[in-house]
Amino acid sequence: MAETPQAGQAAANPVPGVKNIIAVGAGKGGVGKSTVAVNLALALREAGNTVGVMDADVYGPSIPTMLAVNEQPRGTGPNSIDPLEAYGLKLMSMGFLLDPEKPMIVRGPIVHSVVRQFLGDVQWGELDYLIVDLPPGTGDVALSLAQSCPLTGSVVVSTPQDVALLDVHKAVSMFRTLNVPVVGLVENMSWYECAKCGEREEIFGHGGAQAWGAEQKIPFLGGVPIHASVAVGGDEGKPALVDERTPENVREAFRALATQLAKQVQILRETAPSGPLIQIEGLS
Repeated sequence: MAETPQAGQAAANPVPGVKNIIAVGAGKGGVGKSTVAVNLALALREAGNTVGVMDADVYGPSIPTMLAVNEQPRGTGPNSIDPLEAYGLKLMSMGFLLDPEKPMIVRGPIVHSVVRQFLGDVQWGELDYLIVDLPPGTGDVALSLAQSCPLTGSVVVSTPQDVALLDVHKAVSMFRTLNVPVVGLVENMSWYECAKCGEREEIFGHGGAQAWGAEQKIPFLGGVPIHASVAVGGDEGKPALVDERTPENVREAFRALATQLAKQVQILRETAPSGPLIQIEGLS
């Protein structure tokens, strides 16, 4: 079978000027992956980094809604697309290019072409981080991304329930098969804190992702509490980190994720082995 390059083994970096490309994935939908991706990007931006967000969910893009961007990007020439911007982030999404009322019906090769175009044709410029919001599951997009550019690493989002961790295991296994380092786990909806009494309730359980990550030797980036304002703000194009209705403990949770991610990326770069990279067989 044909050999597939591992992440980081592309013949040429299609995203010059971008220091770190971080894929944010989840084993299934409904765990708040896009919410984490957007607010993680905003927290990195708040810390003084230049950041872009690439919405790689070509079937169900949510970044346009979450950041209230409805324009179409403009090109500066052949094979050149200017990213849109919101809250200091550079953005690209299939949702900017299509009618939101029509479904995206495409086969795998077209998905690969879209991913390549978003990486190579978009004028990202100089970025410290490009956060890539993957679709849920372990399908074509993640494989195309790993084949197309040198990924720094991946972040996997879960909720505390044991059943959610089964899907986390699949996502982590996928990234490991593609030789993409898993730089951290995030436990979203980790607890609820009553606004009136301050009492903390672990509605869905707590700590499952952290315990599982310890077993797998995967860093735990942190947990994010559940709060209605996060969902409401996302629907209105006001992410939690910039929405005045968001409680400070929720904002601090996202900031802590960004801090831990930056630390893990630094550790990864300091400890990365040198020499030829191994190719994977059996993927095409």
